[in-house]
Amino acid sequence: MIRCSSISLTLGGKKIFDNLTLAVPTSSRMGVVGDNGAGKTTLFRMIAGEIPPDRGEISFPLRWRLGYLPQDLVEIGNAPLMELLKEKTGLTHVEKDLNEVRNRLSGLKPHSAERSSLLDRHDRLVFSYEALDGYGFEAMAAKILKGLGFRSGDRDRMSGEFSGGWKMRISLASLLLSGPDVLLLDEPTNHLDTESMEWLEGYLASFRGTLLAISHDRRFLDKLTGTTVEISGGRARSYPGNFSEYVTKRSRELEEAEKLAKRQEKEVARTVSFIERFRYKASKAAQVQSRIRALDKIDRIETAKASRRVSMRFPPCPRSGLEVISAIEVEHSYGDNRVFSGVNLSIRRGERVALVGVNGAGKSTLTRLLSGEERPTRGSISLGHNVKSAFFSQESSKNLNYGNSVWDEIRNAPSPCTEPQRRNLLGCFLFSGSDIEKPVRVLSGGERSRLALLKILLRQTNLLILDEPTNHLDMVTRDLFQEALLGYGGTIVIVSHDRDFLDNLVTRVIEVRDGGIFDYPGNYSYFIEKRAEKPAQSGPQTAGRASADNPVRINLREEKRADAERRNRLYRNRKKFLEELEPLETKIDRTEERIGEIDLSLSAPSTLSDSGKVKELLLERADLERTLLPLMKRWEELMRSLEDAGQEIH
Repeated sequence: MIRCSSISLTLGGKKIFDNLTLAVPTSSRMGVVGDNGAGKTTLFRMIAGEIPPDRGEISFPLRWRLGYLPQDLVEIGNAPLMELLKEKTGLTHVEKDLNEVRNRLSGLKPHSAERSSLLDRHDRLVFSYEALDGYGFEAMAAKILKGLGFRSGDRDRMSGEFSGGWKMRISLASLLLSGPDVLLLDEPTNHLDTESMEWLEGYLASFRGTLLAISHDRRFLDKLTGTTVEISGGRARSYPGNFSEYVTKRSRELEEAEKLAKRQEKEVARTVSFIERFRYKASKAAQVQSRIRALDKIDRIETAKASRRVSMRFPPCPRSGLEVISAIEVEHSYGDNRVFSGVNLSIRRGERVALVGVNGAGKSTLTRLLSGEERPTRGSISLGHNVKSAFFSQESSKNLNYGNSVWDEIRNAPSPCTEPQRRNLLGCFLFSGSDIEKPVRVLSGGERSRLALLKILLRQTNLLILDEPTNHLDMVTRDLFQEALLGYGGTIVIVSHDRDFLDNLVTRVIEVRDGGIFDYPGNYSYFIEKRAEKPAQSGPQTAGRASADNPVRINLREEKRADAERRNRLYRNRKKFLEELEPLETKIDRTEERIGEIDLSLSAPSTLSDSGKVKELLLERADLERTLLPLMKRWEELMRSLEDAGQEIH
């Protein structure tokens, strides 16, 4: 088990964790979620030993091997791919020592004194070699590399020749080959295509160790995790179930908290009103003090602040012609490498089209051709009448003015949006407060990418061509962005590895494969369904996982049902208490008011001169006091019961 005990951490003057406690059971599968900046990556780096906590302790068994895949690219060196993997997993070092020991043994006499110690060392090295699966290493490495999209000829290529995205895959491959007991994966799907993601999901489904994953890919989390940990306000809170189950449960919690907070506000207001009315009346002193004590005991219900529950809207679209993009007999090559041949494509007004395919198939190339960033080797691509396009890619951040501030870039961008609208959109894209005054040159790569995307979306267009726009968005921003695209009145062509994002957005899928395109008139699920109908694409693992998940889902349903019944019982009790409390307080108020009236009459000279009247009023007052005593006792009992019920509900 991994234990994070009372962890506190401050970085750059900002408190990241405040007495955070988290237990990760052995062989558990946890998805870690939270807003950007909440501390998800920092938590992983602390568990991996890269950052020490200011206070608290992180512990796990000494024999455990931790494998950590960071979100950002780390230097991997330059060597032939297979040799690099052996070096990263430690196999090269073991092989070298083993060969050295064997060479020395071959030169020794049978009864040499040194031979015995060398044989012992040889046995230990053989054990280490077998633990690293040395005899089957190359076969396993070839399997993992193939699953991650590498070709058979890549094994002898120098690692320095690969792009950043492929280097991340190399890091992932070496991590999987190292045989860790714990996997810490920070956005592992960021540089994977659909096929590689599905392969990784299948591989991790059979992983027997402990898995912690940060991902904005909901399907990835839903398939692989059984617990969701939310990092918020410097604390960690665990929820049983995958990401979708967490979202449902968290939404219900927030709704219930809002309702309870409103009820509590009314109760507090009523109590405060009573205290203010009778604070200076001696006859009410006991009741006022009682209510002040009751008020002090109330544990105020805090509700989550929806800091970014705002709408994201782009400028209105000018109307285009019916045919937006027309491609006729398009062929494109880079030197001797032919990417496309004989491509014919027509995209009409209002369509939302996803381009999918394995890495290297030509998706990004096609977006550059459709946007006019590149011209095809042969054939023609044309835009329709009154089409005004905008193109976003991971290279778009290079077009920013690094000398400007964030606000200067957005304020000066050509757009019909007003200043308040621009500021609102900056907030949606995670730039708020003093962030907007930062120079562009000090921003991280992800921040520059978000800024470039926003700057493009501010334009008044009717065709958006977007290549991986969600890579640096958190889940809240991604949802806002998706909602805005659904309300966009123009045409969209998009490349994204986020399957859930595509499924709820697109109306058509075009698969780029084998130098051509294949059209699927439907959403992403339709595309997956049709592709799975091919015998080569079918696989029993999906059905197997669905079957294996059933017991967990049943247990979760039973747990939810029991929890709901408990809450309903508490709410019924609370409602019963409130129904009794209101008429009781009315009766107390009327009794106290009458006592006050009697006291006022007894102080009047006209009453004091009438002994019979005085006696009558004193008797009535004594009766009222006797009546008031049990009423106040019951009131205090009800207030305690309401307080206890509120705590149990939480």
